[in-house]
Amino acid sequence: MSLNDRKIQILQAIINDYIETAEPVGSRTIAKKYNLGISSATIRNEMSDLEEMGFIIQPHASSGRIPSDLGYRLYVDHLMQKKELSPEEEQYLQNVVNRNVGQIDYLLEEMAKALSLLTNYTTIISEPVSQTTRIKQIRLLPLDEGSILLVIATEDNFIKNHVIKMGSVPNEEVILRMGMYLNHVLQGYTIADIDANVVRRLQRELAEYSGILPHILKAIEKTMRAAEKVHLHMSGTNNILACPEFSDIQKAKSLFQTLEEKDVLVTLLESGKSDDMQILIGSENQVQSMKDCSVITATYKMGDNTRGTIGIVGPTRMDYSQVVSVLNGMVSNIEKVLKNLADGNKKT
Repeated sequence: MSLNDRKIQILQAIINDYIETAEPVGSRTIAKKYNLGISSATIRNEMSDLEEMGFIIQPHASSGRIPSDLGYRLYVDHLMQKKELSPEEEQYLQNVVNRNVGQIDYLLEEMAKALSLLTNYTTIISEPVSQTTRIKQIRLLPLDEGSILLVIATEDNFIKNHVIKMGSVPNEEVILRMGMYLNHVLQGYTIADIDANVVRRLQRELAEYSGILPHILKAIEKTMRAAEKVHLHMSGTNNILACPEFSDIQKAKSLFQTLEEKDVLVTLLESGKSDDMQILIGSENQVQSMKDCSVITATYKMGDNTRGTIGIVGPTRMDYSQVVSVLNGMVSNIEKVLKNLADGNKKT
């Protein structure tokens, strides 16, 4: 049985209509809306063939048809028409990126919100990870009688904080002076650069603060190692509740629980670690609770060796064309800004 042009037209009509309405599509609806020049009876026959071929399914005996995962896969790979961003959407994405470029982790938080707003789906973004994270600036600030705030800015424009707890702390002048010296010595260093020789130098130069220096050095190491791990920003989880597919409380609960498991989400984004956009549809997802979802991932780069991933999670009925256009637009905008930042850091 061949998939001829007529069958392809009918399949595309079913997918387009189901994406728009979330209701099973009947032959009469296709005949009225899509002007294919054939009767309802002929459409029914073709739909039976498409069902036999596995591209559509009939959820109930008396209902119309809906696309199967195989049908969506054919649509995404061969039938989907490219959708262009509107000038308003393009400007909105540019504004989000340019307005928040000063601090990358905050920028990614705002990007996640913007993408979930534009797509009405759930957005997950991993921060760009580099194995050579370098210190741009260190600051020490007194919090109270028993704790100090360590602030590290990396050359990738991330800000990482760590609260150092100890029995008692020196006065503010001493803490600030220590911070200035640590910044002078460690600026431009990676965690691997802070070796035994560097530690001995700091111990020698800051001998009068030997009581608190080990706490501070341990906090610097812990903070820098944390900076080289994957951190996620997520927005729009409540958008799932608006999808008819997840009106079942147990199904929605199971998906929400999955979205709270960082390791699962990291694995999900790691599956998209390639230069090309990737689309996983329904049963192609390895996570059982996401079998009714599709996940579209795109990689964005910051320099040669640093990259992160953006993922959009929605029902298999998602508007693939719209999501792909929005993701392409966001990646294009953020990579321009991140390249300028990386080039600026090389010059300083």
